[in-house]
Amino acid sequence: MREGAAHPRYSLRPCKELDVDVVLSQVFTGISIGSVLLLAALGLMLTFGQMGVINMAHGEFMMAGAYTAYMVQRGFPDEISLLVSIPIGFVVGGLMGLLLEAVVIRWMYHRPLDTLLVTFGVGLVLQQLARDIFGAPAKQVRSPSWLHGQVDVFGYQWPISRLFITAMAILAVVGVAATMRYTSLGRRIRATVQNRDLAETVGISTRAADRATFFIGSGLAGVAGVLVTLVGSTGPNLGQSYIIDVFLVVVAGGIGQIKGTVIAAFGLGIIDSFLSHATSGSVAKALIFVLIVLFLQARPEGLFAVRTRSLV
Repeated sequence: MREGAAHPRYSLRPCKELDVDVVLSQVFTGISIGSVLLLAALGLMLTFGQMGVINMAHGEFMMAGAYTAYMVQRGFPDEISLLVSIPIGFVVGGLMGLLLEAVVIRWMYHRPLDTLLVTFGVGLVLQQLARDIFGAPAKQVRSPSWLHGQVDVFGYQWPISRLFITAMAILAVVGVAATMRYTSLGRRIRATVQNRDLAETVGISTRAADRATFFIGSGLAGVAGVLVTLVGSTGPNLGQSYIIDVFLVVVAGGIGQIKGTVIAAFGLGIIDSFLSHATSGSVAKALIFVLIVLFLQARPEGLFAVRTRSLV
């Protein structure tokens, strides 16, 4: 998916002497793109898929995570600043989401178009706030030396930094899936999603479940923002570079479906990589939109449908 001026497109294309080399190049490029999309889409899958809230400020929570990494590197050595930034970015993004839910979103549940308009405005405010605090020019975040270099994978040189992002995306998927399936918090969230009224009758605090969902979802956006600094610089428009593509991933995968989100993120990343290689970035973007529209016409519920016990 296309990125803003401060975030050049991934370019991992080796020599095109063999068709196999070209295919491997585009597959690994697509995995790199898909990993970033997956990290951002996991959080949106919770706030949009589980709660039905169209949060257009989700990209700005990513931006906040990226600026968190920029600030942390000023107080910690480069070798550990990234590891320190990841949990702090989660907390920063989570608290911003919690504040947004408490002040704005809680009054607009079941009104998705209203949440879309309001959160779009909140996103613009956050972008301007970032310009006022950090300035308009992009800020560079230095990566630790242990992420420099490349790893040979099937004869293809894959940058360690991209491999780290992919590993973190997989770890995030496992963490979210385990939380939703095996913890009491996850069970409360699922019960609230499936039937809010019934959940309240058995003593579940649906307000607490809503707040926890928004905190986790927004925190994951903050983590995504921290990791995005490994592939580009940080600017106020960082969130705009990802938000549409992330929504496409969530919708195509199936609202609230983790496995669908994973498949859609990597699938979309690989398709974008091959289309960009064959055409250009702007043409690839348009073709992906067309493909998603056609796919949703044939399967409007996405790759996997949501199952609930709701009576309405």
